[in-house]
Amino acid sequence: MTRLAGSAKLLRAINSSATLAHLLQSGQLTRAELRELTGLSKPTSSEMLRLLTDAGLAVVAGRTAGAPGPTAEIYVPNADAAYAVAVSVRDTTEEDRPDLAIALCDLSGNVRDRAESSVDFSEVFPAEAVAKAVLEACQRADVDTSRVRHVQIGVPGSHDPRTDTIHHVDVPRWGGPGVLADVRSRLITSLGVPAGVATVALENDVNLAAIAERHRGVAAGADSFALLWLGYGIGLATDLGGVLLRGASGGAGEIGYLPLYPAPGAAGPNPAPGIGGPSDLQLLIGGPAVIRLASESGIAAQTSGEAITAAIALGQDRVLEVLAHRIAFALATVVAVLDPPLVVLAGEVAQAGGTKLRDAVVAAMYPATPQPPPGITGGDVQIAVTAVADDAVLLGGLDAGLHALRESLISSLAQPTLD
Repeated sequence: MTRLAGSAKLLRAINSSATLAHLLQSGQLTRAELRELTGLSKPTSSEMLRLLTDAGLAVVAGRTAGAPGPTAEIYVPNADAAYAVAVSVRDTTEEDRPDLAIALCDLSGNVRDRAESSVDFSEVFPAEAVAKAVLEACQRADVDTSRVRHVQIGVPGSHDPRTDTIHHVDVPRWGGPGVLADVRSRLITSLGVPAGVATVALENDVNLAAIAERHRGVAAGADSFALLWLGYGIGLATDLGGVLLRGASGGAGEIGYLPLYPAPGAAGPNPAPGIGGPSDLQLLIGGPAVIRLASESGIAAQTSGEAITAAIALGQDRVLEVLAHRIAFALATVVAVLDPPLVVLAGEVAQAGGTKLRDAVVAAMYPATPQPPPGITGGDVQIAVTAVADDAVLLGGLDAGLHALRESLISSLAQPTLD
């Protein structure tokens, strides 16, 4: 029986894996810099960089200049060694916009292609639509499809890993059994990637927005935070020290389904003004509710974002005030249960409302507190508006996909061969 523990192959695998990790993190390294980071000997450092170069994972980009002594070769990741793709499946019920967004990046994180397309999922199967979008992205970027090693898909629903099924999704055909298996199988076959090499992952869209917020937005450096998505649909993402809370069935954060009291037959005021009978948070602060609230003040809008933009432009403070109280009502539960140090308001409603809506939410949550500094509530919870002005779901998919791609390459190097 072959035992690898302590063997030269195992040590070489560990060292090459660590070398790639440092190279990806630093962006470029010389042999001397690698020795300083790892403590490896001069011959071993040279050997590790040679191994990465021979494997096609690193290239020599030039030589150092301007410093005393001999020049040194500068190694950088081979950007074309592998690629990651992010796909955002959208619920376009509220507005007329493309149903699918896609972006492709290389190993260095450079975005090589980005596009949107309209797909009628009532007529086109998800596997067909996603595979077609990925293949077209590779064609536009002149990328070898076999080098696509990870595809990250974001959906407006919750993924139950136990059954590999999507729940709480309103996009046609995406909620049925076997959908994800079909998507994975079709993608792997279409890309021509060897079995077991490429991976396909699925994530809730609001969770991906939270990933983008941590990497690119106001949550960068935060210990933990909660992100409340305010768009046509609403959702909550909880980041605990960089780890997303997904729940046992993947449904953590589906806050839109939280019922509002009073329950049928119970006495007491209805916390959702203008909504009769049993209701949930989606009916209180979701897109249709925002449009309906704006219409009460004479504002006609097609989307919730347009409604808030118009309300601010027309000086209709009542719209923001009522909406802020509703959002504060939703946040009261989040803060009471999670006690996050930071809450980020995201989605098109938050982007349209900006600091004006944020300040109104703060005032609604802490009416007896003197006006706090910008972004800070009267308590310990900071409330901020998203700083990701672009497509947060797609960008979060790129961030998650690139991380998964790099980790898979690092892990593959850490597995020594038996021959």
